[in-house]
Amino acid sequence: MSVFFIFGAIAGYLLGSLNSSMIVGKFYGTDIRKHGSGNAGTTNALRILGKKAALLVLAGDFLKGILAYLIGFYLTGSATGGMIAGTASVLGHIWPVFFGFRGGKGVLTSLAVLLMADWSVALAMRGLFIIVVAITRYISLGSIIAAVLFPLTSLYLGRDIEYIIVSAIIGILIVIMHRTNIKRLLAGTESKLGAKKQKDDKQKDDKQKDDKQEGGNA
Repeated sequence: MSVFFIFGAIAGYLLGSLNSSMIVGKFYGTDIRKHGSGNAGTTNALRILGKKAALLVLAGDFLKGILAYLIGFYLTGSATGGMIAGTASVLGHIWPVFFGFRGGKGVLTSLAVLLMADWSVALAMRGLFIIVVAITRYISLGSIIAAVLFPLTSLYLGRDIEYIIVSAIIGILIVIMHRTNIKRLLAGTESKLGAKKQKDDKQKDDKQKDDKQEGGNA
């Protein structure tokens, strides 16, 4: 039986290594790791490639977490196998073997895995994430708070020890991957959701004003 756990973990890691933002970025001729925040994830894809590309990245990152869990679950016949394979997919997303071990932060893939394992707690944390982002406009802050409270909530609700351990591992990984965001949040320099669009709109308005002035002086 242990062999199937290993197979599930390997399959999960390889699946996770199929970084959606890198794959989608290739169709745009862009390596998003060289632009914006440098992170190969949905948020940076939204800022650099736009909404349509970001939706594809979101779907890809979420789907591979679900598939990894299902592969592990059916190979081992247990939820533990599913969580191990799912956790491996998160590791693959963060350190993808196909893209030089430079990937994203694993938030969406983690959510998918934990949603498969316990949808009620996962949805509650997703709701918390949405509330934090809606209030502060900081996606990173919402991810960090949800990651920290996930294992604590699971422990409080008396979930299985396997689920608590997996949620703790994933939570720690997410916080570690957001360490630069934490520094920027403390320094007050973290980018808010929509900040790039607002900046671009302002630049566009300024350019239009300059064009009008030049036209008036001609």
